[in-house]
Amino acid sequence: MTLLITIFAGVIATVCWYKDTENKYKLSTLLYLYWGASMMWTVDSICEYFSDTTAIFNPSGAELINDGFLGLSAVAFGLVIWLIRFILSDPSGRIKKLVSRK
Repeated sequence: MTLLITIFAGVIATVCWYKDTENKYKLSTLLYLYWGASMMWTVDSICEYFSDTTAIFNPSGAELINDGFLGLSAVAFGLVIWLIRFILSDPSGRIKKLVSRK
C-alpha cells in the first residue's frame, strides 16, 4: 500500500513538474522525494517477498491500514519538505517584501 501511494504521488508530481516549464514552483524536490521513496519501498517489497514468499500477497486489514497511514504520512512529510524549500526560495519575492517593510 505504501509503495502504491508513493508511486501515485510520484506520477502526480512528475506531471505537475512537466507542466511547470519555468521551474517556478521547485517541483523537482517533490519528484525526487516521491520517486526515492518508491524505490526504497520497492526494494523493501522485494526483500520481504524473499523472506516471507506468499505472506506478502495476503496482508491483514490492520497491515493495510498501517501501510496506508505510513504512505500518506510519507506524502505529507514530502509536501512539508517541499513547502519549506519553496518558501525559502521565495520565487515571487513576497517574503523579501514583507521583511523589508519592517
